[in-house]
Amino acid sequence: MNYFVLGLLYILSGFFMKLSDDSYDENDNLYLAIVFGILCALASGIATVFNADAAYVFFGILIGNLLAFKIDGIHHVITVVIFVLICLICGIPHLSLVILLITILAALSDEIGHELIYNVTDNKFILSFFEYRFVMKIVIFLLAFFGVLSYWTFLFFILFELSYVMAGLVLKKD
Repeated sequence: MNYFVLGLLYILSGFFMKLSDDSYDENDNLYLAIVFGILCALASGIATVFNADAAYVFFGILIGNLLAFKIDGIHHVITVVIFVLICLICGIPHLSLVILLITILAALSDEIGHELIYNVTDNKFILSFFEYRFVMKIVIFLLAFFGVLSYWTFLFFILFELSYVMAGLVLKKD
C-alpha cells in the first residue's frame, strides 16, 4: 500500500473515531455514532491488513481500550466487530507479540491516565500529558527511532491524532 493511501486511512480513522465517540457521548446520537464507527472500522481495518505497523497501532489502541473498559456502547461493539471481521477475512501481517504488547500497554496507560489523573494531581504538565494521551505518541516515536517501526508510522500516528482533535472541533461548531 502506498504511503499516501496509508496516511489517508490513518487520518480518516482518527477523524471518524472522534466523530463516533462524540456523536454518542456529546450529542446522544446513536445512529451517527454507529455510522462513523463503521467508517472508522473500515479505515483502520484496511490499514491494519495491509501494513504491519498499522496493525500494531490499531490493535494496540483496540486492546488497550478493551482492557480499560472503554468499549462501552453498542456503537463501539459494532465498530470492533467490523474491524475484527475485516482482519479475519483479509488476514493480518505477522506481528511480534512483544511489540504488540508494548503498544497495548501504551494505549492502556493513556486511557487509564486520561480517566484517573485528575483524581491524583493538579500538576498542569501531568494533566496535559494524559489529557492529550502522550504515552502512545512517545512509544510510537521511540519504536520508530529505534527502527522497529517506520518513521512514516510515527508521522501517520500524529496525523491520526490531529484528525481526532479536528473532528472534535468540527462537532463543537454544530
